Amino acid sequence: MALKKITMQEIADACGLSRNTVSKVFNDRGSVPEATRNLVLSKAQEIGYFLRTAEGGSGREPGGNVAILTQHKLLSHNFGAYFITSFTDQICRAGYTMRIYEVSANELLQKKLPPHFDPEHTAGILSIELFDREYFDLILSLGIPTVYVDGYAGVRESTIRCDFVSMENYSSEAAMVKRMIAGGARRLGFVGDIDHCNSFYERWVGFCKALSDAGLSADRNLCILKEDSDLYKDTEWLISQLSAMPAMPDAFACANDFLAIHLMTALKQMGFSIPKDVMIAGFDGSPEASVVEPSLTTARIPSTDIGRLAAFLLTERIRLPEFPFHWTDVKTVPVFGKSTGGNGV
Repeated sequence: MALKKITMQEIADACGLSRNTVSKVFNDRGSVPEATRNLVLSKAQEIGYFLRTAEGGSGREPGGNVAILTQHKLLSHNFGAYFITSFTDQICRAGYTMRIYEVSANELLQKKLPPHFDPEHTAGILSIELFDREYFDLILSLGIPTVYVDGYAGVRESTIRCDFVSMENYSSEAAMVKRMIAGGARRLGFVGDIDHCNSFYERWVGFCKALSDAGLSADRNLCILKEDSDLYKDTEWLISQLSAMPAMPDAFACANDFLAIHLMTALKQMGFSIPKDVMIAGFDGSPEASVVEPSLTTARIPSTDIGRLAAFLLTERIRLPEFPFHWTDVKTVPVFGKSTGGNGV
């Protein structure tokens, strides 16, 4: 039985918006408020997320489908929202239909595919926000052309047989840490679960290398490296972790902006001034980084470009399955805010 494809007009009707607004979201044309963008993408996913091409064509029948397998909601963070918009646009323009499958905790534990996922009628797979190595091995065992975005910690040390795309983490992290060292920091800590995903792990490696280049060493007693969980947004928990340190670091490098902003809140409640007492750097280039006080030093990730590149690699992998695999980093850009001293942004 053919799978029903959703038109842009149906998505627009479900959201109470114009078709033109929905078209702007999926074609990445024109300015659309973030809340509206998230509403459109969320509703499209909710009602099936089978899309026609941007020009209104019907795409291919089942057998020409692209599946996104993910462990987390892509619209819950800045990178995922912009990535999925550009990826969708490029995949649909290439004539494929697309559907998102959120892998449940139980499916992840039991190493089972989502029950409604149909490998026989799937031309290609994008794996994103899926950080379990054994589960990813399961995906590769299907023999379907696959592109992996980011990945589990240490993925570059593996011999995965697929195309791999990531934001560049190492050099931007090192650049921000070196800026804080140049500003007088000698005791530096890192905040985030370095085993959570490959991007966090590589940011930790960049942090350690910048310290080493300055003749300093990474002291885990000055770091918060607990397993990734909701505790990181609990101000009282963060204060307890900071209070247990042998001395307050001069600076913290955080694995992303979310962690950095919550850490800033905890430090302020403890009476510390940022950056006078403690400098802070994040990563992601989130909209919040420029509006938090003081503005946050971060690394801007070109999410839209990564989405387009992932779509290109996947369609080319489907077309040329024997072509050599590509492992690609997309350059990130440090943006120095006031949280690390200086005039900032």
